[in-house]
Amino acid sequence: MDSPEIKRLKEKTGIEILWIYILALLKKESCHPYLLRKKISEEFNFLPGNVTVYVVMYKLKSRGYVNSKKNKNKVIYSITKKGNELLKEAEKIINTKTKKIFK
Repeated sequence: MDSPEIKRLKEKTGIEILWIYILALLKKESCHPYLLRKKISEEFNFLPGNVTVYVVMYKLKSRGYVNSKKNKNKVIYSITKKGNELLKEAEKIINTKTKKIFK
């Protein structure tokens, strides 16, 4: 059983920063939100809700971090240059903040 501290850590490094996971996956390959949810589960070991992924995708698109295009009956998302820059900045922040924790 997880302690309250571990539960909070999982939440804060999961759903709270879902946008980072989404951008990281879109950097590798364009895809639709349903598939992103599945990939997050497989690669990062947590499963965000369907609606949550769509809400985050909408916000990322409205802020210019992802583009979308219709492919048959699905909307496919891809990361933009601005999204790549945001992802790089997030990586710097995470690396800076966690660099000395586990030494």
